[in-house]
Amino acid sequence: MEELLDRINQPNDIKNIDPSDYKKLAWEIRRFIVKNVSRTGGHLSSNLGVVELSMALHLCCELPYDEIIWDVGHQSYTHKILTGRKEEFATLRQYGGMSGFPKRAESPCDVFNTGHSSTSISAATGLAKARNIRNGVQKIFAVIGDGALSGGMAYEALNNAARLKSNLIIVLNDNQMSIAKNVGGMAGYLGNIRTNTNYMGLKEDIENILKKMPHVGEKITTSIRGFKDVLKRVFIPGMLFEDMGIKYIGPIDGHDIKKMMAAFDGASKVKGAVLVHVCTRKGKGYPPAEKDPSSFHGVAPFFVRDGSARKSAEAKETYTDVFSQKIVELAEENKKITAVTAAMPAGTGLSAFARKFPGRFFDVGIAEEHAVTFAAGMAAGGLHPVVAIYSTFLQRAYDQILHDVCLCRLPVVFMADRAGIVGSDGETHQGIFDIAFMMPMPGLTIIAPKNSWELREMLSFAINYNAPVAIRYPRGEAYTGLESFKQPIVNGRGEWIAKGQDIVLLAAGSMVKTAAEARERLKKEGLDISVVNMRFLKPFDTGLLEEALKGHSLFVTLEEGVVTGGFGQAVANWVNNRDNSVKVLCIGLPDKFLEHGSASILKEKYGISADKVAERVLETYEEEKGKA
Repeated sequence: MEELLDRINQPNDIKNIDPSDYKKLAWEIRRFIVKNVSRTGGHLSSNLGVVELSMALHLCCELPYDEIIWDVGHQSYTHKILTGRKEEFATLRQYGGMSGFPKRAESPCDVFNTGHSSTSISAATGLAKARNIRNGVQKIFAVIGDGALSGGMAYEALNNAARLKSNLIIVLNDNQMSIAKNVGGMAGYLGNIRTNTNYMGLKEDIENILKKMPHVGEKITTSIRGFKDVLKRVFIPGMLFEDMGIKYIGPIDGHDIKKMMAAFDGASKVKGAVLVHVCTRKGKGYPPAEKDPSSFHGVAPFFVRDGSARKSAEAKETYTDVFSQKIVELAEENKKITAVTAAMPAGTGLSAFARKFPGRFFDVGIAEEHAVTFAAGMAAGGLHPVVAIYSTFLQRAYDQILHDVCLCRLPVVFMADRAGIVGSDGETHQGIFDIAFMMPMPGLTIIAPKNSWELREMLSFAINYNAPVAIRYPRGEAYTGLESFKQPIVNGRGEWIAKGQDIVLLAAGSMVKTAAEARERLKKEGLDISVVNMRFLKPFDTGLLEEALKGHSLFVTLEEGVVTGGFGQAVANWVNNRDNSVKVLCIGLPDKFLEHGSASILKEKYGISADKVAERVLETYEEEKGKA
């Protein structure tokens, strides 16, 4: 028997499916997603939850003329399947393969690149304005999750969208979760709407009765609009969206395609912004994901039969694990330590802290800007907050770090997890810009550990340092090598790992391991070179550099971040101001967005693997010798 999914090969093919087969198609899509993600890894539970929602949107749209923007975008797998990309799922999130997020370069049906939360309504409002100026008539949908509504940018966009005099449809995908359980006032507000079905039922009953009355039914229905508004305020607390000037429709079962299509059709006739509230279940259709949607948010390859990981090797301790253990240890002794996360307690390693010290743990939702200034307020009040946010998301709070923390010289510790190349999530998630954007911030100390021991010691240092500190560390297994090098952490001081001559490798964080490996490769070329663990990217150890100037003609800086504006350029400026006969080679990442792929592949491609570093150093050294 032919599968329905075989008939979906290009945009709008879903419209050729008989409505009686929608349920079967949804089942086939879920089976396809589970099967493919089990092999490649990816975002599972969020995608399983929006299958019917995606189908309903595609049935109501003519793509790519009409436009759908997916907030965050990690729930766009069904959208990709329905736009002719199902054959590419074997390469999902693999180097050179299909992205796990919407990508304009991938398909004209991906109207906007997404990867960070709370952006869809802003982008959709801009698209609506562009449509109006062009005198277009296409439908524009912004699909945003209830978790993303905790982001301040979403409220700014709603405020602007309320002024639209033309149609814009905001689809609120309410599954009561972002990655973790949602928190805050909006979560409670939506919970009230979800559980209060009296208004929707009563409204539908009244309208159905009136419409059946000959001649006068429509007139009466129109005349009681004001009464309907009263009903809303009686039965639905707040009516936030309507009070803002945005028409509200819902809540609607997000797994009932016909009801959603009817709602979208009605919403498309409104001259203004409309919010359609649909309730979905994250992980729907796959029992392990339904039972534990957080664990199946982003997964490595797994066995379909029970959801267990394909790799059975013993899990290695990660840098996140090291941080998790150390902050709990420190907080047991220091009652002023608090911890803040932006909707990622498990991902940042703060779940154990939350269990141990619930009164000192704060999950502010997807609101990085608020997280930073909230922490600044606690620091101003005499506490010592630790803010754990992935590097890529920390850049969203640039202004708050600069003005609210550094300008006030407040003792806030920033734990920049996933710093450097992250891998399969691609451009939006690579943590490669944090050094460059933090380097110019006055009063901010930036440090990076070479191994797990150093991360523990650096956190202790930061907690006892009465000024802002940022600690950046990579994703994945914590390096335990170079364990014999354990000089105490002293403000602004680095450490010598090896002393040689002519060439010195000045490495930061994860690149210390790479420098040590590159040194061994260069030994085979007859070079005995020096290696320094800089530890402090700002302020860096000028005393150590002065010492290095005496015996080295080539300085090589190594950082897992963009070279432009980074630590290496700061060192180069310092060296050139003292001895312009010394060559400085800055090795880091190029001034570009890095595609998705494994970290090892990307490090090799962009020249920061040990082999590539050794090649580059040898080539530069020989060039400089030839000039002499």
